[in-house]
Amino acid sequence: MNAFTIHSTSIDGLKYITRKHHGDSRGSFSRLFCAAELTEIGWTKPVAQINHSYSKHRGTIRGLHYQIPPYAEDKLVTCIKGAIWDVAVDLRPASTTYLQWFGIELSEENHQSLYIPKGFAHGFQTLSNEVEMIYCHSAPYSPKHECGLRIDDPKLAIQWPLEISQLSERDQNLPVISPSFNGVSL
Repeated sequence: MNAFTIHSTSIDGLKYITRKHHGDSRGSFSRLFCAAELTEIGWTKPVAQINHSYSKHRGTIRGLHYQIPPYAEDKLVTCIKGAIWDVAVDLRPASTTYLQWFGIELSEENHQSLYIPKGFAHGFQTLSNEVEMIYCHSAPYSPKHECGLRIDDPKLAIQWPLEISQLSERDQNLPVISPSFNGVSL
């Protein structure tokens, strides 16, 4: 029995996943990751890192972050408490959807995750207080290979659903897309 239903998005390679959720009088169970099932959508490496984040306040934004080769990474993003507006931006220069973004609500109630392949920037805004996230990564974090883009870049025109309540100083100082930006070649 498959643990996931996989859905396509408007951006090639970007998928969202609905996890099968099983509940009874004891509580509930759902699978967060299954290498055998995710291979069919492009996850081919072992999980190199699993991260957990906690955001206290509604309206907080984290992102838009990505890593460049050789540390470019696939991500599987899951909200396990609260709700977020999750955004992925296509940075693959050969893609027909280059610099387009896709957003989706992920929450503890809807049991969905977003699969983000290499060559995408990622960020999210909390839609509730007390949000917890789990991220599976196909490559370890490398500070020398981390990059980011401004959440309010006019070339992206991302429609964040709420007023921004918190944004780190680091994310505030990320660059906008310059004329010399060539995306992420993989």
